Amino acid sequence: MLTLAGCGSSSDSGGAGGTTTAARDKGPACVGTAPANGVHVLRGGGFALPGGGGVQYADGSADGRRRTATLRDGPKYAPEQRQWKASPGTDIEVGGHEYTVRQICSYRVVLEPMAAADRTALASAPASLGPRQGSADTGLCFTTNRTVLATAAKGFPSKGDTLSLLDNGGVQRFPTGLSLTVSYVDADAGTAGIAANCAAVPVAGYKDVGIGDTVEFARVLFEVSGLTDEAVELTRTSA
Repeated sequence: MLTLAGCGSSSDSGGAGGTTTAARDKGPACVGTAPANGVHVLRGGGFALPGGGGVQYADGSADGRRRTATLRDGPKYAPEQRQWKASPGTDIEVGGHEYTVRQICSYRVVLEPMAAADRTALASAPASLGPRQGSADTGLCFTTNRTVLATAAKGFPSKGDTLSLLDNGGVQRFPTGLSLTVSYVDADAGTAGIAANCAAVPVAGYKDVGIGDTVEFARVLFEVSGLTDEAVELTRTSA
């Protein structure tokens, strides 16, 4: 078992903001199976876990058959954080809580809580579905609760429709505390960066995504379908 609160340290490979590349590798897109009660940790972002700890999907790679992920201790980037390599099936310990890495994708890592108490805590309903911004939205942003996830999904366009994120257009906010922004567009290279925040935590930092790449926000999958100097267009591909 890898312990994400033990000895040893590693240099940061994702930069001060933890933003990393979500694609441009040999694939496959995903390895492993995501359980229904899994914790989705998005590429370049973090997830606050029960007990006050957290984990980040800092970096990853694929060789055409296998996929590995670099996981970092804590929900947000900080200097000298410990980080480890993981593969599907790897058991990890974060702040005394145990999880199994069930799936690694170019755009997410899915962890399964091993303790019933942690599964219950993650699935518990928040006191309110109304976001208040900042850390008060932890129960909305870091959850497996079906009602919260359904509310978040309804805040996006329907499957097959397009969400347009304007470059330099400010922050676009959604019903359960999530906010999205385009960090940059390089129309010549055909790439862009998309950042997501929720409960004062950077929950995703997709860098150098291009047409055809998959990104995920609040358990909803999108494909990058358009990219210009003015905007990044995301077409919803999941229900």
